[in-house]
Amino acid sequence: MNTAISNEERLARIRLNAFLYFRADWLQRLIEIFGSAQNILKQDAATLAKEANLNPQTAAHLLEEAFSIHPQEEWDKTEKLGGHIYIPEDEEYPQSLRNCKEAPIALYVLGKLPAENTACVAMVGTRKITPYGRRAAHQLAAQLTQCGVTVISGLARGIDSVCHTAAVELKKPTIAVIGTGIGRCYPAENRSLEKAILEHGGAVLSELPFNRPPNAFHFPRRNRIIAALAQPVVIVEGEVKSGALITAKLALEMGKDVLAVPGPIDSPTSGGPNSLIKDGAGVVTSVADILDYIPQQYRFGLDPRFFAHPADIPAKPEEQLPPREQQVMQLVASEQLSLDQIAEGLQADVPETAQLLFELEVKGFLSCENGLYSKSKF
Repeated sequence: MNTAISNEERLARIRLNAFLYFRADWLQRLIEIFGSAQNILKQDAATLAKEANLNPQTAAHLLEEAFSIHPQEEWDKTEKLGGHIYIPEDEEYPQSLRNCKEAPIALYVLGKLPAENTACVAMVGTRKITPYGRRAAHQLAAQLTQCGVTVISGLARGIDSVCHTAAVELKKPTIAVIGTGIGRCYPAENRSLEKAILEHGGAVLSELPFNRPPNAFHFPRRNRIIAALAQPVVIVEGEVKSGALITAKLALEMGKDVLAVPGPIDSPTSGGPNSLIKDGAGVVTSVADILDYIPQQYRFGLDPRFFAHPADIPAKPEEQLPPREQQVMQLVASEQLSLDQIAEGLQADVPETAQLLFELEVKGFLSCENGLYSKSKF
C-alpha cells in the first residue's frame, strides 16, 4: 500500500465512497477541488455546495451518507475476512481499473488479484440462462481457463455462475465483481461458489460498503469494473435490453473489444448477442475466436493449442480411428459400396454398420452419394 497516504485520508476516502449517487470520477473531482477527502468532510453542506457547485440538497445528502458508515469498522471487518481496501494510489490497485475514467475511489478485495500481465476475459450474460447458453458458457469458460486465461464475471445467477463454476471445477482462479458489499453474498445460493473462488486463488471485488445489500442500480455500476479489468468482453446470452448489453456498451466506451456468442433467431436471450453481431461485434464460435482478441503482451504463458481454430485443425489420420471404423475404411479403400455390402464385409448387422457409417461421415472420412459410400475427397 502507498504509505504516503495517511490512515486518516484512507478512512475519509472510505466514508466518501459510501455516497453511491455520484460517479466515482465526480468524487475524485471533489477530492481535487478540496485537496483531500478529509477536507471535504470538514465542510458544512452550504460551503460544500458553493465550492463544488453542487445543489445544496445533494451536498447535504453526500455528507449524510458519508457519516452514516464507520470507516474503521469497514476496514476491520474486511481485514477479518482476509481482505483489503485499496485506493487508486496503492500499487495493488489494478492498473487497468485505474486507467478507467470512473475508477472507484475505494475498492474492497477478498482474495488475490491477478498480476498486471495476466490475460483476462470478461464473460457475462443473462440470469435467464437456456440449456444452449449453459453449454456455451461452460465450454468457453473452461477452455479459457485451461489455456491460462482468468475469467471475470459478476457472480450472478445464470451465465455468470456457470462461468465461475467452470473455472473452480478446474481449481483455477476466476474473478467475481459483485453488486453488494463483500460482507454479503448475493444470490445466497452462491455462497459455496464464492468460497471456492477464494480457495482456488481467485478474488471477489466490490466498490460498495462492506455490508451494503443488493440494489437494482448497483449492478449496472459494477459492470464498468468487469469491463475495465478485462481485455475482450464476451456476451454469451442476454435480451436486447439487459445488463449484459450495458456491459457491452461500457466496454465499447473504454475502447475494449466486444464479442458475442450467436444464438437461435427465435430465442429472446440470444437477441442481445445477435444484435451486437449485426452492429459489428466479434463472433464467437470457438475459444480461439476469443483468444484472437487478447493483445500480444498478455499471451505469454498461454497454451498455444487453444489458439487453433477448428477449421485449421487437420483431420485425424485413419490410424487413429477405432478398430471397427478402420475396417470400414479398408473395405471402401478404392471403391463405392452400399450399406449391405459393407455390413457383409464386416460380418455385422445393419444397425451396427449404419452407426459406424454415420460416425465416419460426421468425422469427414466418408461421403455417401446415391446410397453408395466412398472415401471423402475433402
